[in-house]
Amino acid sequence: MRELLGFIQLIFHTYYYVVIAAVIFSWLLAFNVINYSNPIVKSVWQAINALTEPLLGPIRRFLPNMGGLDLSPIILLLGVIGIADFLIPFLARTLT
Repeated sequence: MRELLGFIQLIFHTYYYVVIAAVIFSWLLAFNVINYSNPIVKSVWQAINALTEPLLGPIRRFLPNMGGLDLSPIILLLGVIGIADFLIPFLARTLT
């Protein structure tokens, strides 16, 4: 059971980096550092969006409109950290 929880924790830590990459990638697109018409950039952006949007979308619906400031990745990162670093170790201690 401990190995399974360790694997799930690894998935959450990897997803943390995917969310960070999505934030950085969106900044690079917004400031025209990279061009969306490039096929490689477009495919990477679509892959990152496919991984992050299912969780960021519902968070955005509940947050108030802050103008150009998107706080949903911060909320998602706090949730991922909370699950990976607090909930899973708690479950590992409880189940063993």
